[in-house]
Amino acid sequence: MLNISASRKHKKGTLELDIAPLIDMVFILLIFFLVTTSFVKETGIEVTRPTASTATVHPKATILIAVDNQNRIFMDHREIDIRAVRANTERALAENPEGAVVVVADTASSTGTAIQVMDGCRMAGATNVSLAAALPEGQ
Repeated sequence: MLNISASRKHKKGTLELDIAPLIDMVFILLIFFLVTTSFVKETGIEVTRPTASTATVHPKATILIAVDNQNRIFMDHREIDIRAVRANTERALAENPEGAVVVVADTASSTGTAIQVMDGCRMAGATNVSLAAALPEGQ
């Protein structure tokens, strides 16, 4: 006959839980989220954008160039000269050929500077160049 109480006494050892596969899974998930996450690039300065009721959101704006109220040009958190816009845009387009260029100009900046920046971007080979605007309040 089968002795149940005797078999239970032999099985009363310590239970061990191996968490190594769990840690491996957590690291795999972490790597997955880091690889698939798209990071937001900033221009490096704060500008006051002009408002436009026809402004639309451009989700693929990967190359941002800012023009502040003193007509200084910023790209990737550093100030660049107007003559360096073309070279910097070519470098950025080489890294991301499908990227769109958005010029973020301050309302107090000169229109001529914004046009020169946009022209330099087009000379660098950018086909999708736009000027950033904010939606009016309440829209």
